[in-house]
Amino acid sequence: MIRYLDLQREYRDLQRELDPVVQRVLASGQYILGREVEQFERRWISYCGAAYGLLVASGTDALTLALGASGAVRPGAADEVITSAHGSPYTPMAIVRAGGRPVFADIDPETWLISPASIERVLTSRTRVIMPVHLYGLPCDLKAILAIAEAHRLVVVEDACQAHGARYRAGRWQRVGTLGQAGAFSFYPTKNLGCYGDAGFITSNDAGCIERARVAANGGQPTRNIAVSPGYNSRGDELQAAILSCKLAHLEAWNECRRKLAATYRQRLRGPGLKFQEVPENCEHVYRLFVVRHPQRNQLRAHLRERGIETMVHYPVALHRQAAFAEASQASLPEAERAVEEVLSLPLNPYLSEAEVARIIEAVNEFAAVTA
Repeated sequence: MIRYLDLQREYRDLQRELDPVVQRVLASGQYILGREVEQFERRWISYCGAAYGLLVASGTDALTLALGASGAVRPGAADEVITSAHGSPYTPMAIVRAGGRPVFADIDPETWLISPASIERVLTSRTRVIMPVHLYGLPCDLKAILAIAEAHRLVVVEDACQAHGARYRAGRWQRVGTLGQAGAFSFYPTKNLGCYGDAGFITSNDAGCIERARVAANGGQPTRNIAVSPGYNSRGDELQAAILSCKLAHLEAWNECRRKLAATYRQRLRGPGLKFQEVPENCEHVYRLFVVRHPQRNQLRAHLRERGIETMVHYPVALHRQAAFAEASQASLPEAERAVEEVLSLPLNPYLSEAEVARIIEAVNEFAAVTA
């Protein structure tokens, strides 16, 4: 079986680097909000090109805290946050946790990312924030989204949880997570830069935003045991920070490997009905996932399973059709509804062998030949 992702391969490759790091932290006696957290915060801020940043407990917490710290979402005020109808439920979950109401926009049929035209169609007098999701590692159309936000005096909080290192060119190349008021990242183990537990990060060029998020993440306490507001328990973990600092040195090489593997797939996969995510010239994709679309997705997935190839579906149900967000139920968003019936994630990571990639390509093309 070719597993969709085998994290043990990564650990075996990095074991000589990681084991001493883990032992150092365990021996230190400092496990929360110490030197390792401070060091990783500096390194990730520098890598992203942001002015300020904060390590928190998860990507969902990063999104939630960024929304609250933006000042645009007020609990109980029915403030609306527009996001994509296609993606992970954790994005609208964070909006709800922050006290906002998710409003879903449709996706572009070529990039499969939130459509600026659809954003404009769902704007209301209660809209306060646009939360574009850089899904699968591809930046959204930030130039158009930022223009909409400026015209309507809205805040942009980027969901960059799947886009570590991705860049967008708006005059100059910038890493995602730095173009809006705030950006949020997840370091869940399966991400391009993942820890061995869970962690998240908030980036911003607004010092006040990060300071508000820092207080909220520490139980609403600017001073120990003195709470000024209801907060969260979302403090930076020393062990995860140390692991992330170690792995950050490999991120660019890993991302380049992902791009090369994706190029191989794009060049060699064949078949009627098979579609790839379009990558605009002003975007640099980091391929957190390699997703194809096919009108016979379920049959293709079954075919690959029979040939010992594990795949995933990201994501199977459009967000505006999920029970958790019933209050935000909207009229049909046809592109998102079509996408969830067709998307299939193929194995793609820096530790796939050439033989495994060849097997995957052969199996997909075999299906295309049979169904042509």
